[in-house]
Order: sequence, then structure tokens, then C-alpha cells
Amino acid sequence: MSPDLPEMLAAARMEVPPLVLLQGVARRFASGTLALSGVDLAIGAGEFLSILGPSGCGKSTLLRLIAGLLDPSAGRVDWPAGHPGRRGIGFVFQDATLMPWASALANVRLPLRLARVARAEQEARAEAALAAVGLKGFERAFPRELSGGMRMRVSIARALVTRPSLLLMDEPFAALDELTRHRLNDDLLALWAESGVNVVFVTHSVFESVYLSSRILVMAARPGRIAAELRVEAPAPRPPGFRTSAAYAALCRDTSEALERAMAA
Repeated sequence: MSPDLPEMLAAARMEVPPLVLLQGVARRFASGTLALSGVDLAIGAGEFLSILGPSGCGKSTLLRLIAGLLDPSAGRVDWPAGHPGRRGIGFVFQDATLMPWASALANVRLPLRLARVARAEQEARAEAALAAVGLKGFERAFPRELSGGMRMRVSIARALVTRPSLLLMDEPFAALDELTRHRLNDDLLALWAESGVNVVFVTHSVFESVYLSSRILVMAARPGRIAAELRVEAPAPRPPGFRTSAAYAALCRDTSEALERAMAA
């Protein structure tokens, strides 16, 4: 490989318009609390971006501003020309938020039913989304019959069934045991690599952010703002033994130090 080729590829990536661009975004709530201030952020095509920070730093608020569930008090959230914008977003919350009276298939079909997609296409796309998250054969199961990890898989399938270009995830694995969380981390990375969907992932966990991400934003609180940015240069899906490697340990150390500086700011 030519020694100049990596620089040329990096320059080419920088020329690709961002998927979402936030400029000077702030959010003040009715109580007077300034949750976010001066947030400038470009979300690039093809990346897995994690937002890391302590409770109360505005991570979830930032995600909701991108989704259009909240409006900024100042600044702008822009989408490139020709992009479906917020119609191209899937959202996964911390709780699976499934309809308890409906099967897994019916839960996943819901966005398509609301969009008045033909019934046969609803069924086919919902079945494919469940298969993509490892739940083939559980289409007729009800939420009460599924484990916590399986319910979260249904929630992810429901977000993916609309074929979004951007998947927003607000601490989706926080309530799960460590083994299930690790398994879902691996499955999510494989899904990201295979589907091409762009992911913005909110987490409190340094270890999870390093394992999942191509880029990490570390946030400071009061008011919430971006304090640091770190790149994670590692293949996806992660190779066997990555969690116990020296490279992973070094990345976790760097991220922990950045988080400590942000919390002290």
C-alpha cells in the first residue's frame, strides 16, 4: 500500500457530507435547567458513535434532540438534502417498551402497520427483522414468555423493521446481566457491520463504549457539552480475545481518563 493512501482515504471520508449536523445546539427546560449548551456534532455515515458521560450530563437529551422528540432552545439540527431526516430514524429505549398483549411479530410489525404498509409486506419484513436479531422461531411468543435480553432483541428488531439509516439507542443494555450484555454487544456489532445502519449509542459504561464504537464522545455536565472525542481503531465485529487484549485495556484507560477530566471540569 502506498504510504500516502491512508491519508488519501481519510481525506475522502472527510469529504462525505455528514448524516446529521448539530450546530451550537442548546436545550433549556421549563424549570430553567440548562441541559445542553454549545453542542457541535457531525455524525458521519457508516460510524458507530457512543455518547459517554455521567448521569445528568444530557446524553439522553441529546439523543432526543436528534430524534426530534425535543426541539433545541438554540442552534440547529440539520440533515443533508435528499435524506428522509427523522423519518429515517429508529429508536431503542432503555426499556423494551413492548405491548404485553401482542406477539413478538405483532410488536415488530407495529411501525409498518401505522405506516399502512401492505399486510403481506409487514409480515415478511417483521419476520426478517426478528431473524436478523436471532429470534427466528419466536415470532408467536409473547413478551412475558421471553427473557430480558430477548425482549430487547424484539425492541431492536422493531426499530430496524422500518429500514432506518440512523439507529439511536439510549442505554438499551443497562438493565441486563453482564453475560447477556456481552452477547448483545457482539450481536449488535455484527448487525451494524452487515446492515450498514449508522448507530448513536448512549451508555454509562467505559468498557461498553470502547468495545462497540468507532468513535466516542465524552460529555461533561452542568451544562452538558462535549468534552473529549476518542477514536477506536479496531475491526468490527471485534476479534476473539479483544476484551482481554492490551489494546482494549489501553483504550479503556484513555477513555476513563477522559471521563475523569470531563467530570472534574
